[in-house]
Amino acid sequence: MEALFSTVTGFLAASGLYLALRGRTFPVVVGLTLLSYAVNLFLFSTGGLTTDGAAVISDDAARYADPLPQALVLTAIVIGFAMTAFSVILAMRVRGDLGSDQVNDQREESKEEKS
Repeated sequence: MEALFSTVTGFLAASGLYLALRGRTFPVVVGLTLLSYAVNLFLFSTGGLTTDGAAVISDDAARYADPLPQALVLTAIVIGFAMTAFSVILAMRVRGDLGSDQVNDQREESKEEKS
């Protein structure tokens, strides 16, 4: 179970990094989202992967799931969703203002405006 979990986390991180280094804004946004998913899975795995653990700690629970990583991941999901929505709106605004979604074109146009 742990090997499959770590493989999926590594695959998400590698795919996110690959897409984040692309030249267009939409793959960059998708890549950053995949990276945040990979970090969320990593944070979730720090609590230990227990399938038969109790959700609430009681006196007779020998094994239980750590609630702190679950709370951190839940908070990170909400913040990640808000940041993804913001970056999509920002990418749409840049596309509308500049007429291109190439990351390099935006840098070149800002150099031309300074000249």
